[in-house]
Parts: sequence; structure tokens; C-alpha cells
Amino acid sequence: MVLLREGICPGATAQLIQALRDQNILTVVQLASADIEDLAQKSSISYKTLVAVRRVLFVQYSPFPSTGTDFYEELLASTAILSTGNQSLDTLLDSGLYTGELIEFVGAPGSGKTQVCLSLAVNIACELKQRVRYIDSTGGLCASRLLHLIQEQVNSLEGQSKALQRIEVARVFEVYHLLDALQDLRTSFTGQVTSACSSVKAVVIDSVSAVLSSLLGGHQLEGMSLMMQLARELKMMARELNVAVIVTNSVVQDPGGRGVKPALGRSWSYVPNVRVLLQRGTGGDGLQPAKRTATILKSSRQPTRRSTEFDITSCGTLTNRTTSSQHSAGDLDNTD
Repeated sequence: MVLLREGICPGATAQLIQALRDQNILTVVQLASADIEDLAQKSSISYKTLVAVRRVLFVQYSPFPSTGTDFYEELLASTAILSTGNQSLDTLLDSGLYTGELIEFVGAPGSGKTQVCLSLAVNIACELKQRVRYIDSTGGLCASRLLHLIQEQVNSLEGQSKALQRIEVARVFEVYHLLDALQDLRTSFTGQVTSACSSVKAVVIDSVSAVLSSLLGGHQLEGMSLMMQLARELKMMARELNVAVIVTNSVVQDPGGRGVKPALGRSWSYVPNVRVLLQRGTGGDGLQPAKRTATILKSSRQPTRRSTEFDITSCGTLTNRTTSSQHSAGDLDNTD
């Protein structure tokens, strides 16, 4: 017996669940067998919302089996591929970022993590005309840089204004506030159940290590618990709400003397579906930007250690440098 609870599916807000409980509707089975018209009148919940939520629950908890072919075709129909705004990165990522997955960009300060996040957010807002929720936990989001990137793609003031409105920014500097922001986002998906045209397609968090690193290490069990709670929330959001979740993570020195490795340890390494290392080469001046390298560390579709090179101009745009190639990122250990 599956109990109705907040977040059990898109549209299942705390207010809706409480209204159903007031009518003694406590389980999925009870909602499935209820007279929706009568329930809508008694609970003051919109008929359309009840129908939409019940339909989603039918799909999630239906006892009828389906074939592997049906499952694969459903996956293809529901998955969207979002461009990063850079051809080299898109090729490295097998055409771009996939909804339903968690993608992590790892790198040292100055490697280009924030700029990659800004680029993909702007591309989704301008080219796909979809909404992006951008959660900044480092203070690295620059409004003028964001506007400039939009101006590079959109000429009209009206188009620029609309693109800016599609990028919804939240600033959080504690993990508790981050969890609250994600819960608020889940609640806001109520409208997405019945209106796909205004849906959020990507959630960007720059960065997860900024709100978690201080809570980890030693015997801080609460920090590990919060990290795994955040991991569950992000994975569930990507899968159930069919969005691309993009996070950034820092690197730390490997005590074994093998260079650097992603922060947050081995437990977190299992969380991302795709993990990409960003590195900045030496050199670079006012005329020629420093070379950036992106390397696949984890992916179910692409070979690991496959790399590509790109540039970040002084204006913040990502430009191609070379085509993808195979070479090793030997200075980074992907294990704890």
C-alpha cells in the first residue's frame, strides 16, 4: 500500500496532500478509486490538477508490465538533449546534456566551471526558449556577464528581456537553504504537470562542494547524511521531473601524491551520471586565451579519458579550439 505524501509525483504539493487527507484519501489506491468530480468539489482542488496527478500516479504505480521496447521508446520520447552552446563540448557529451541525468563539472578555481554553466543556461534560454533554475552558492554569478552572453545570441531588447526572465536565479550559501530551494522548485512543478510549455528543463547548482565541504571530514556523520540527502534529492529530481541537473565540484590534493581528485569523496563519486574534468592550460594573455581542456571521467555513453579543447574569450563565450581527441588526464585520480 503506497501512502500519498508530498513530492510523491510532480504536482503532489503539501497543500494538495493535506486537502486529500482531510477527505480521508490517504493512499494511491484510494485516490485511484475516488470520484474525481465529487472529490474536487469537496476538497476545493481543481479538477484538472486531480486528474493530472492521478494520471501520473497511474503511470508510476501501475501493476501492468511493459516490454523493454516500450520502455526504450518511452525513454526516447521523454528525453531531451540540451546544448552547452559549444560544439566541442556537445560532441564530447554525445550531443549535449540529457534530461533525466545529473551531470557534474569538476575543476580547480579558474578552470571555467562557472562559465560553462552560464553558457549552457544562456543557450537553453535563448535557443530552446526553456526555463533554467540557476542556484549560485559561491557568489560567482555576474549579472552583467550573463546579459552580455545573451546579447551575443539575441539582438532585440525584447528578446533579451525574455531570455533573462527564463533564467531564474537563487543564491544559497548553506546546504539547508539549498535543500529548501530544491523543495520549492519541486513544488513549483505543479504547473508543469498540466503546462509543459513553461517547464524548467535544467537545474544548475554552482557549486555543491561550496555548501558541503565544510561539513565533511573526520567523524562528522551529520555532514555525510546531508550530502546523501542532497544526492537523493538531485537524482530524484532529474529522473522524476525529467530535467537535466548540472552541478559543479572542486578538486582536492590526493594524499597519495597522485595529483588532484574530485572533492566530496568516494560516496559522492557514484552520484553523477556524467562527470567531466575541466582544466586550464598555462599561458593566455589579452590576445590569446588560455587553452581549456574537458575530459570525460564518467559516462555511460562515451569512453572515459576522452578529451576536447576549447577557449573562453574575454567576453565569456565558449569557442572551439580543436576536435575531440583521445588523451589521458593523468594528473587526476577519480577515486577516493
